[in-house]
Amino acid sequence: MDKRELAFELYDGFKGSELSYIYHGHFSQKITDLIIMLAEASMNQAGESSKIKKRVFSIMVESLQNITRHQDVVDEHQGFFAIEQKDGNYFVTTVNHIYNSNIEHVDGLLKKLQGLECEDLKSYYKEVLTKNQISEKGGAGLGLIEIAKKSNNKISHHFHKIDDVCSYFYFHTCITPREEGDSDDTELVRIDNIYLLHQLLQQKEVQLIYNGIFNQENLINLLNIIETQMEGMGHIRRIVFNMMVEMLQNIVKHALRDEERKGNPGIFFINKKNNMHILNTGNYILKENIDKVKDKIDYVNSLNREELEDYYNKCLFDFQIDTPKESGLGFIELRMKSNDKLRYKFQDIDDEKSFFILQVYIE
Repeated sequence: MDKRELAFELYDGFKGSELSYIYHGHFSQKITDLIIMLAEASMNQAGESSKIKKRVFSIMVESLQNITRHQDVVDEHQGFFAIEQKDGNYFVTTVNHIYNSNIEHVDGLLKKLQGLECEDLKSYYKEVLTKNQISEKGGAGLGLIEIAKKSNNKISHHFHKIDDVCSYFYFHTCITPREEGDSDDTELVRIDNIYLLHQLLQQKEVQLIYNGIFNQENLINLLNIIETQMEGMGHIRRIVFNMMVEMLQNIVKHALRDEERKGNPGIFFINKKNNMHILNTGNYILKENIDKVKDKIDYVNSLNREELEDYYNKCLFDFQIDTPKESGLGFIELRMKSNDKLRYKFQDIDDEKSFFILQVYIE
């Protein structure tokens, strides 16, 4: 029950966002490439200008490189990357680990950057580059300076101590469609709100969240990210992948379409609990269809393994039923593959529609 409510809380919390994507885990080059491809697909779909895309990609690349450079500080604490698009602005947030002994230097650098104008940032970048102050991690803060330049200095940061050795480093930036020098009153997301979200996702062991329009291209990128993240996990990896296909296809094909946004909005996230993977989806549904969906899920939940297989074959070869949507084959397959009952909830939205939350446990 708790996770079903979490799905709606997350979706409701992202209200107003055209795109919200969060990845929490180990960052490899393949993972970072897939994250960038996912963002690119979403921006192409939104018809974003090439100028904005270039700035967003540049900041994403620098931010992701910053995580991969420092994720080996403490193995048990994983990196965090988030991108959100809201009201025409893009917000990029990263969390990685930093040795406490390095905080004073990084904090001083960021405070210096925040006090510089655009032209001063360019001059400072050249100065650092000329002095060749490159560290063992390949830094010297050039990446942070580059982000400050590209974002017109819309950056904020925070450190949260983990123990006597290291801390979390929160870094947040905003990319607006405005040109350099233009007045800009865009508010950065409060860093304490980001801290609370990060803590919540750690507590719930959330590995990935995607909130936005679902289509075949996004579906493929999400599947590739999870498949890459679970490399080396053998049998579970294949089951999770197959279940994701069923659940994401359900949103792509059957979720209530938003004509203004030209697609099917929804949310997907995956988390862990007691060594079980939990897949969660949420999407709008017309109220007139609720009883039909509820009856299908309740029925497949009432069947044992043998009865499920018989019912699956009966639906598969019932040619009077035109589509898998009518037969409920997707729910039957989810129930069979998970070997567990499907959990669901309908959250009331308005007179016409509700929010359908589906949850599958994989042991």
